[in-house]
Amino acid sequence: MEYVESFRDLEVYKFSRLLSKDIFELTKSFSKEEMYSLTDQVRRSSRSVGAQIAETWVKRRYEKHFISKLTDADGEQLETQHWIQIARDCGYLQKEQAEELLIRCFSIGRMIGSMISKLSSFCKPDH
Repeated sequence: MEYVESFRDLEVYKFSRLLSKDIFELTKSFSKEEMYSLTDQVRRSSRSVGAQIAETWVKRRYEKHFISKLTDADGEQLETQHWIQIARDCGYLQKEQAEELLIRCFSIGRMIGSMISKLSSFCKPDH
């Protein structure tokens, strides 16, 4: 396994940034009525996934904090899934677009879960 020197090297972080960028681009076509509701919500939650992962990196010294921050990141990706489904329901996303975004969110969620289950690879106990 390759040593990761920064949160920027984590695949899950890279994927989450790309997802938030793609969501940003897609939401540019949403109705102006949605600017301060749906558009803002899905952009915020998708961006927060990567931000939570970045915060997780500094907390990796402490297992409980590490798990807590990763759980927050997972919660944000689940919230993003919710907003994607709402956007689909409202007709702002095509079925295929929504499904592709949801698959990517699910993949990020699995990666976060894997990090939690491989805690010892990331966290070093204090001595």
